[in-house]
Amino acid sequence: MSSRTFTLPDALYDYLVSVSLRETDILRRLRKETGALPRAHMQIAPEQGQLMALLIRLTGARRCLEVGVFTGYSTLCVAAALPPDGRIVACDVNEAWTAIARRYWREAGVAERIELHLAPALDTLDGLIAAGQAGSFDFVFIDADKANYWNYFERALELLHPGGMVAVDNTLWYGRVADASNHDDDTEAIRDFNRRLHEDARVDPSLVPIGDGMTLARKR
Repeated sequence: MSSRTFTLPDALYDYLVSVSLRETDILRRLRKETGALPRAHMQIAPEQGQLMALLIRLTGARRCLEVGVFTGYSTLCVAAALPPDGRIVACDVNEAWTAIARRYWREAGVAERIELHLAPALDTLDGLIAAGQAGSFDFVFIDADKANYWNYFERALELLHPGGMVAVDNTLWYGRVADASNHDDDTEAIRDFNRRLHEDARVDPSLVPIGDGMTLARKR
């Protein structure tokens, strides 16, 4: 929903970026090109991508999964943080957006680490499960249609091994989740997801107020 952490005042956000963000030239150019698109708000915040890359390195992840690619900023952050033999399965349905992503992945030299599936994500996830890949992934990032968040999460848990992590974007939904007068479908879907995850004994969760809110959950 936001290409920056919306919970911070401008001056404080600028300070955070100035002392924390280490964005590569390729990522910066991808973010700038994406920023000119009509749906640029769908891009994650750069500080969020940096946090995801840190999580990949901290956990030693080798097999990753992404639901919702857009122009590939988050995919590039994760792929660049993987070891040379690491792989990420990326799910999206839009050829035009992912064509931009492919261009930057090739330039960054990580295209061979990324397996892009242009198909409905639930079909891809169910296919991975049917192929016997349950319990084989280390990290999953979910950033796609909000109505299916819980469906994606359930598949993610099945595909993760115990100790694996799922990250879910937009869980603060630009503050709309806290607005009692807002009942649009996406807001209600995220409220429902947040409630259910809070009560889910299968994971250890934490909602981090970065970007548009990112929930991290470790599979027990």
